[in-house]
Amino acid sequence: MRAVALIDGDHTPQVIRETLAELPYELVGVIFVGGSEKLRANADYGVPLLEEFGAAELVLDLSDEPAAGASARLTWAARALAAGLPYQGADFRFDPPLYTPLALPSVAVVGTGKRVGKTALSVHLARLAAAERRVVAVCMGRGGPPQPELVASPPTLAELLARSRGGAHAASDYLEVALLAGVPTVGCRRAGGGLAGGVVSSNVAAGAELAATLEPELVIFDGSGAAIPPVTVDRRVLVVGPGHDFSAGLNLYRRLVCDLLVSVGCEFEGAIPARLRLVPLEPLRGRVAVFSAGPAAVSHLDAEIVHVSQNLGNRAALAAELALLEVDTYLTELKGAAIDLVAEHALACGAAVVFAGNEVLSDDLDEALLALVSEPVAL
Repeated sequence: MRAVALIDGDHTPQVIRETLAELPYELVGVIFVGGSEKLRANADYGVPLLEEFGAAELVLDLSDEPAAGASARLTWAARALAAGLPYQGADFRFDPPLYTPLALPSVAVVGTGKRVGKTALSVHLARLAAAERRVVAVCMGRGGPPQPELVASPPTLAELLARSRGGAHAASDYLEVALLAGVPTVGCRRAGGGLAGGVVSSNVAAGAELAATLEPELVIFDGSGAAIPPVTVDRRVLVVGPGHDFSAGLNLYRRLVCDLLVSVGCEFEGAIPARLRLVPLEPLRGRVAVFSAGPAAVSHLDAEIVHVSQNLGNRAALAAELALLEVDTYLTELKGAAIDLVAEHALACGAAVVFAGNEVLSDDLDEALLALVSEPVAL
């Protein structure tokens, strides 16, 4: 196997040269990552000094503290994985996430974590693209179905309640996308999430096959949390929210493998800024309680708002709130416990349930998204 080694100036050139000779690899070169304590002019390492990975099949880290600390090593790991190369050191190894080949025009929407506006952007992109082409969405989630499921039309409240009462997660992302985007949506599941967005298991590849039977002109894959859909796509969009740092973990990998960066509710260099606005799908009547999975402004709503909750993802806190409420309308995002707690409570009280979506507002986003999905792709 061809390898490139990362070296520092805190080892003597002789130690590095003799260590390289002992390794069971074909060394294509070394990359200097810092340090100067034992560095000498015109040091000879026995192989070329490189700036990039070149023809390597493996990145081998021979550096150490203080020249390369944990943060620096994760940066090198991100760069290696984005190049499709394993990154290995004395007691660690990172392998690139595996992606199943896909022969469909496609784009994936990826997040740096949970509750960053990723699904809202997937919905926005689906609506935008569906104006000109046949669009199918494929969503994966930790509460998705055991077999890929096609939802051909927006689910009704009655259908969602039936799912919930049957033991299924009735607020999974695929149901939210089907409800809000109005495009055929395939629901999938995944388990586990790696530092670079890989998954332990999923049925997304089978979901892609199901989507292909609809002969779509564009498939939009919606990621799950910080996990990346494990299929090879033409383009990726990365959504980052407040408090997410690209220097943390392997977020740099996500940025390197994505073609467009969108910051929701915050600003990042190189990102298109956007914000979310809660939008009811039906008119609001009487006294209204609002339920979301995160911060949501409500001052723009034409209604008498008497309660605002961000606890759709906190069942204990949500149940305590509901026990004290007496309102006419429950306005809720389709997330977390929206069906099995909020909707069930509302119906038991004789109140109305209205779903809400998150409208994505941005001056430059639509043009960038349309350009992204319209670019020719070399198959």
